[in-house]
Amino acid sequence: MKKLKQIVCITAAIALSFTVISCTPGERGAVAGGASGAALGAVIAGSGHRATGALIGGAVGAVAGSEMSKNRAYRNRHHHRHIY
Repeated sequence: MKKLKQIVCITAAIALSFTVISCTPGERGAVAGGASGAALGAVIAGSGHRATGALIGGAVGAVAGSEMSKNRAYRNRHHHRHIY
């Protein structure tokens, strides 16, 4: 059963990496933030509430990652206009 979970996780990671290629910066940030937040939330929550911690961490991470990426993309666009 553990081997099956590993195969499913690896397959999902590969599929996700292909879908992220065509995303906007905000969407890419949401995916990265959501994945990071879910992992961190599951670890912080402890053994009894890992799923809840992952859900909350994923949601918070997705919002934060999206906003940070959008802000960075805006600054990069704004910065490049003044250089040329």
